[in-house]
Amino acid sequence: MINAKKFTVSHAPFWHDGSGISSRSYNIMIATLPAIIAGLLMYGMPALAVVCLSISSAMIWELLMNLATKRPISIGDGNAGVIGILLAMLLPAGTPWWIVITGTFFAVVIGKEIYGGIGSNPFNPVVVAIAILMVSWKDFFDFDQALLNYDLNFVMVYPLAALKHFGTSAIGGFSIFDLLLGKQMGGIGSTFGLGIIIGGIYLIIRGIIRWEISASFLAGIFITALLFNISDPDRFAGPFFHILTGYTLIGAFFLATEDSSSPVNFIPMLIYGAGAGVMTVLIRNIGIYIDGVIFAILVMNLVNPLLDKIRPKAIGKVG
Repeated sequence: MINAKKFTVSHAPFWHDGSGISSRSYNIMIATLPAIIAGLLMYGMPALAVVCLSISSAMIWELLMNLATKRPISIGDGNAGVIGILLAMLLPAGTPWWIVITGTFFAVVIGKEIYGGIGSNPFNPVVVAIAILMVSWKDFFDFDQALLNYDLNFVMVYPLAALKHFGTSAIGGFSIFDLLLGKQMGGIGSTFGLGIIIGGIYLIIRGIIRWEISASFLAGIFITALLFNISDPDRFAGPFFHILTGYTLIGAFFLATEDSSSPVNFIPMLIYGAGAGVMTVLIRNIGIYIDGVIFAILVMNLVNPLLDKIRPKAIGKVG
């Protein structure tokens, strides 16, 4: 008689390196500091108010949802704080308080909690919120007008808007070096390109994000922008201009790489990043929106489950 024994195993993952959600969140916060500090120095107290309100309201929305759904209190893992920080980085310094609170509601409640909380969201919560805000109140994302309304006395302009309306003749005053150092209008934490790149490299080195998505995203933008520029140099800007303006860099390192809404396999990551990059330039050059990063990432979030089904064929053959 066979002596049958019950074989019991736990579900994956079977190995854990000891890190947690809070560690990931705090590393992302650290990575955002160079860009945020530069934004605060550039825009002053209005920017600080937006950042503080965004972080605090995001945490409050998550706490209220935890209580309403009777889930464990999760604001200690830092994810709500990260959502608040990233949302603030994309907003103009003069954003009204009610837009900030509405944005964090869309991000935390609509983009994350209604799907079951962290790890269950099919879309990047921050991207969802910004997309809704851009469609609903697009005038608040006219960076030139938004900042001038708060009398911040800036003589710079939003480069992508100048390109959209007047062609490459209007962006001759922007050098690559100036754009890299943040001498342009834009979101609080999205103008200082060098700081965002430093933060992104830090996250890659720490293993928080995968380089494949960031690299393929930037490559998709570079190649597509180069082809447009070759076809009509007077109308379409070169690739470096597109990489260093708008939400490109923050999208490459902080938005497109969000765990729950991006692929985990090598080839799907390359397709995902490149697709978002190509779509970004298409929207900028022939679409109605000035910057296409947000909508490009949102669309690629949508197709992410299909992309992740692409697997390499098994080695060997049936005997």
